[in-house]
Amino acid sequence: MTIESEEELTFSSESEDDEYLDDEDLHFEEGFDPAQDTFSQENVVPSRAPHTGTAQKHRSFFSAVENLNECENDCEQIPVAKRAKKTLSWREETDVDVAPKPRRFLPAREPGPQLSLADSHSPVSLFKLFFSESAVSNLCHNTNAQAARALAQGRKYSWTDVSVGELYRYIGLVFYMAMVKMSSIADYWRQDSLFSVPFPATVMSRDRYRTISWNLHMSHPDADKENDKKRGTAEHDQLFRVKPLMDTIRLACKAFYHPRRNVTVKERLVACRANAVMRRFMKAKPTKLGFKCFVLTDSSNGYTVDLSVYTSKNIFPSDHGLSYDAVMSLLDKKVLGSGYHVYMDDFYTSPKLLTDLFAMKFGACGTYRDYRKDFPRSSSNALTKKSTRGSIRWIRDGPLVCVKWMDKQEVSVCSTIHAAYKGDCVQRNVKVQDAWRKKTFPCPAPVSAYNQHMTSVDPSDQLLQYYTAQHKTMKWYRKVFLHFLDVAATNAFILHKELHGNMTHKGFVEELIGELCGVSQKTAPKYTSIDHVKNIATAGRRIRVHCKAVHGKKL
Repeated sequence: MTIESEEELTFSSESEDDEYLDDEDLHFEEGFDPAQDTFSQENVVPSRAPHTGTAQKHRSFFSAVENLNECENDCEQIPVAKRAKKTLSWREETDVDVAPKPRRFLPAREPGPQLSLADSHSPVSLFKLFFSESAVSNLCHNTNAQAARALAQGRKYSWTDVSVGELYRYIGLVFYMAMVKMSSIADYWRQDSLFSVPFPATVMSRDRYRTISWNLHMSHPDADKENDKKRGTAEHDQLFRVKPLMDTIRLACKAFYHPRRNVTVKERLVACRANAVMRRFMKAKPTKLGFKCFVLTDSSNGYTVDLSVYTSKNIFPSDHGLSYDAVMSLLDKKVLGSGYHVYMDDFYTSPKLLTDLFAMKFGACGTYRDYRKDFPRSSSNALTKKSTRGSIRWIRDGPLVCVKWMDKQEVSVCSTIHAAYKGDCVQRNVKVQDAWRKKTFPCPAPVSAYNQHMTSVDPSDQLLQYYTAQHKTMKWYRKVFLHFLDVAATNAFILHKELHGNMTHKGFVEELIGELCGVSQKTAPKYTSIDHVKNIATAGRRIRVHCKAVHGKKL
């Protein structure tokens, strides 16, 4: 039996949301927000030559939006404040700027882990904060119901109801496979090879692992059927199959940790090729195709505070645009408190968002796009391509300051937290007389803070990628389930590090696997060592590559 032959392809109706799908796909491919960005064909750099039909749709889309922009400019009466903003000239770093009065930091709870420092916390006990026994019991109930439904439909495999303990062991094997990479699931149970891996067979059989994978369900099949009948209506919930576990994970993320003052809003893509309506293509991301998640993280350690899975542009009720609504949906003042500093990239940043957050007593800082609505476009004293490196220009409009800085390229940042320039400097390698030397350049305060809190590699994404539990599967909801496992394990490790700080990420995951599978690291046989097995797997891959190169076939 193969996994593909047994899996059900669960796709949404192709007709659902057809009227806006093409425009929305373009929105994600190019990173535009129609409600916030002023479109023109010059804003788009095609990532590939589109087919004739696609190119025609793109031209029609831009033509329609440009006509709408022209109509708005001609027909609407421009407020006096906006006319005044256009006449403002850019100031330089020698001009003094005063930052807004700092907002008092009043978190709803004491920032940090909401657990007792006096207690000892094992990896599995922290993991079970997110995947509690009640949540896993519900998973078992729905999985058993799905298996009974599959058998009634004529599936030919044996099945006994899965228990809570067995499902924890299954999760332990999923993490084990994230640590020890093999070519396929079947390779973990091979017994006829010099490079066989003995540990998985001591936990459960291959067929048992496969049948659990095929039937894993987060919602009850009967409830799924009722929800599917509503497809095409406003009552249909595209996330119904993952909602029970997603709500549990989101509540646990907020319950057991309170973020420190600096938080980041980012987008995360869960790789998946199933479910054509929900998946998105984002050319700027390392993982380009999959489900898009909006994530709120603590910038100090990468802890995932909250997340939401994006399904369509109708997920948010307001008409301020996806970028605005995504940030607002993650920042709950009653849960967080006030005085937080929110950092974001240029997809989210807009003058309306930052000023509205300031009114809510949240400071914000982020890079921005010159063609986004209401940002200053004055050419008076602006930076040019001939401006020297380190040149700074800024315009302040109330609490919002917009700063442009000439690094290797022009950088645009806005903030309601910082002054434009406070004397910060950065070092860059510069070629002087055929030799590279370090040179110091002035740097705006918002740029320094942005680089500190929005690093090029997000800590949360970095930790998630080290030992990701993602497997190939045609069940879209199983991909989301595996991502929830990654989030739970990563958050559990961060909690352990904050509380005790005496274990590496690798050591934490190894101990977690042992505890979930019921095997102690101290009493396990030598052949169950993760390092030993990883060395075997690596050697096996090298020999197979060598045999293919020499003999033209794999070993």
